[in-house]
Amino acid sequence: MKNKFQKSPLFQGGPKNLLILLMLMVGGLLLLHQFTDYARQIKTVSYDTFLKRVENGDVKEVHVAGQDVYGIFRDGSRFETVVGSNQKNWELLKEHNVEVWVSSPSNQVSLWYIFPLLFLLMSLWGVWYYIKQSRGGGQGGGQGGNNIFTMGKSRAKMFMPYTIKETFASVAGNQEAKEELQDVVDFLRYPDKYKRLGAKITRGVLLVGEPGNGKTLLAKAVAGEANCPFFSISGSDFIEVFVGVGAARVRDLFAQARKNSPSIIFIDEIDAVGRHRGSGLGGGHDEREQTLNQLLTEMDGFQTVGGAVIVLAATNRADVLDKALLRPGRFDRTVEVPYPDLVSREQILRLHGKNVKLDSSVDMSKIARGTPGFTGADLANLINEAAIIASKLTQDAITVNDFEEARDKILLGKERKSVILTLEDRTITAFHEAGHALVRLLSPSFTDPLHKVTIIPRGSALGVTHYLPEKEKYITSKEEMLASVDAALGGRAAEELVFGKLTTGAYSDFKAATDIARKMVCYYGMSDLGPVVYGQQNGDYSYSQATAQKIDEEVRKILDAGHNKAMELLRTNRDKLDLLSNTLLEKETLFAGEIYSLLGIEPRTEHTFK
Repeated sequence: MKNKFQKSPLFQGGPKNLLILLMLMVGGLLLLHQFTDYARQIKTVSYDTFLKRVENGDVKEVHVAGQDVYGIFRDGSRFETVVGSNQKNWELLKEHNVEVWVSSPSNQVSLWYIFPLLFLLMSLWGVWYYIKQSRGGGQGGGQGGNNIFTMGKSRAKMFMPYTIKETFASVAGNQEAKEELQDVVDFLRYPDKYKRLGAKITRGVLLVGEPGNGKTLLAKAVAGEANCPFFSISGSDFIEVFVGVGAARVRDLFAQARKNSPSIIFIDEIDAVGRHRGSGLGGGHDEREQTLNQLLTEMDGFQTVGGAVIVLAATNRADVLDKALLRPGRFDRTVEVPYPDLVSREQILRLHGKNVKLDSSVDMSKIARGTPGFTGADLANLINEAAIIASKLTQDAITVNDFEEARDKILLGKERKSVILTLEDRTITAFHEAGHALVRLLSPSFTDPLHKVTIIPRGSALGVTHYLPEKEKYITSKEEMLASVDAALGGRAAEELVFGKLTTGAYSDFKAATDIARKMVCYYGMSDLGPVVYGQQNGDYSYSQATAQKIDEEVRKILDAGHNKAMELLRTNRDKLDLLSNTLLEKETLFAGEIYSLLGIEPRTEHTFK
């Protein structure tokens, strides 16, 4: 049970509340000091004044403790002073009938000094207790804490089955990954099904994929399906500055998991602790390697009979993991969690679309085609951005235009309304984008269908030409790659043809075209150099300087051919280029259907565009 003080706002405010607490302490001490001085009403007098008041008969009594003298005047007021060791002082006091009390200095402890001391001690205890609570030191269990008494406790968060709402139905797409993980669920729910034939379930499952593709969600779905406790922790939570703490936390984590078996341990970003040993020197690396060694020991020593503990881990850097971690008996099954394909993207969009109000005109399949390379998290963000845009416009539902705006914002950045282009710059940009679009339209068999063209500045781009893949591609032909080079160089070709000069606007086009051409030469064997891979190994090139020169020549040959092809297409269709550019200057954004109608080009049958 949590401590009742944890619910107080004082222990939830972090450094700000700690500073306020310290200020209150100092203020309290000052007030207490003033109060005690006022309550005591003691006046400090000099030694000479004390002697004169005694000679005048004004002193009633004194309390002597060593050289410290506390006394009362005849008028009832109190005083204190320090006197020297002199026998004449005693004679003077006796002569003037002063009542004298003498005590040992070590026994003189005034209550007025005890109170501030107690207040200070209580304040220090309050600060210590605040730090302990704010760092989780008082939570106990598996929560871990940063104080020295709980340093070796696991920081894993434990989720009981009734708190886990995710199931495989909550995960759109990733069909193959769900099928792989279904084996783990079946074993946890129906262990006898496997025991009867002597089968042993996988002890560890490694989820590998780029960030945002649903590795953590899949792990939670497994726990939800299996209806068992779920321990979640990050790889970095094991590592501490103190040597041996990481290994202790690993032991504590697995001890808790075994007590609650059958259970699932999920280690996110396991590459933080699981990197191959011997990769560095120093205490930090030693601590990490000790932690890894303990993890290897705990995983290899599982008891899969009479109470199972399954370890799920996630990483996007499987290449850096220690080989001992991946051997059979530990993480002996690797599940790829790839970028969602076209069908998966549509499923993800429909799943997240249930939580927002969509207009009836929204076609999720079309949006899915326009988001190649998006992760599941990106798609969820796309719908949220579209909802925000629609809300700003006080619309009743989210429309297609909201999704268009949201996608452009994610891919290119927010519309730069503050950028005011001259007529010359706008004209060059219009012809540049028209060149891209027209070359793509005139090569329909080998390029993806056009979606829209715009000259509205976004991010670092003054204009952009969008296209929508008509299907998910896993193999690309040489003709398709050459057509992509042609289309990328169409913008520069249009500038040369119309204005007879070069601008800096084609930099990103050159970069994309060069990347395609170099892959054709170095990786895909699509040049005169033949079917040879020219790559790098550990940062070193695997070919000679002479071969590098030949590679550059082949790349240059492909780019020159693409530039000449684009120039020829635009020169032959100059009237269409002028018409499209002038219309862009007028409307700023044109969709594919409008462009097909404007130029009199037969639209592609696979798509019907706005």
